[in-house]
Amino acid sequence: MTSLPEWPCASLADASLAERTTLRVGGRAEWLLEPSNPDELRAAIGRVNERGLQLRVLGGGANVVIDDGVLRGVIVTTDRMRRIFRPGQVAGEDPLDAELPSGAMVHGDVALDPRLVVWAGTSLPALCRAARELGLSGLEKMAGVPGQVGGGIAMNAGGQGWQMWDVVERIRVVEPTGEFRDIDAGDWKPEYRNAHLGDLVVAGAVLRFTPRPRAEVQAAAREYLRAKNAVQPVSLWSAGCVFKNPDPEVSSGRTAGQLLDQAGAKGRRRGGAEISTLHANFLVNTGTAIAADVFGLIEELSALVSDRFGIVLQPEVKLWRNA
Repeated sequence: MTSLPEWPCASLADASLAERTTLRVGGRAEWLLEPSNPDELRAAIGRVNERGLQLRVLGGGANVVIDDGVLRGVIVTTDRMRRIFRPGQVAGEDPLDAELPSGAMVHGDVALDPRLVVWAGTSLPALCRAARELGLSGLEKMAGVPGQVGGGIAMNAGGQGWQMWDVVERIRVVEPTGEFRDIDAGDWKPEYRNAHLGDLVVAGAVLRFTPRPRAEVQAAAREYLRAKNAVQPVSLWSAGCVFKNPDPEVSSGRTAGQLLDQAGAKGRRRGGAEISTLHANFLVNTGTAIAADVFGLIEELSALVSDRFGIVLQPEVKLWRNA
């Protein structure tokens, strides 16, 4: 790897990964690239693919389990691409083409244009906070959800009958060749927990909301957060829900969490990894977990449900293995 040409953005060799995930497990990256804007992201992806190296993209690390040891190839992180702004701040430009100086958003009349433009590395909590402050409704059910916009769009994150693509108007993605491509939401068919983007990498998005009184938006977000705190281990290290909910016709309407609970998953432990006693579909790191503990416990949970109900659960978390 030392013979590689200079990377088109900030880079780290042999970079630690555990602290870049919400579960706090994982080994090291052979190379970690840190683009600071969509153009650097495009250049980085193009360069990695030109060299024929394995490419992984890491957002907020909220939905991934990274293996122990060294992950070969290159990981591109969007963590430095944290921008939120209003359309129209740069007259005559496509909002996704705008290059703006750092600073606060323009707080104009959102009733005239209830949209926000975001880069992929924008954290979901920051986006929710900006929407609440502007009186833009649509993200209240995301209160308390970690991660970044790019990952949220790619996996079509959501809950309680809501999904990320409900507020997407348009996204800009990077193709493997390093070229930009714009996709209108009406031309795409995202599904439950999968936007089917394949090897397309989200660079940014235009999101459309519904204007509402700020106090109503804030109150709704507080209520969703209160309800979430009551049933999920939101203050502990975790990667969110481990498994997707199965087809209701197959599971008799039961969610993955309900199936796991009925199979006796709560409280099961392997090393420092444990199944939450609050929610059976949440695996938490008690402080000493390694990736091997997590992978082993996930396999155990899958077998529990398969043996008890004959249902094969599909992982919602991304499993990054060395092999």
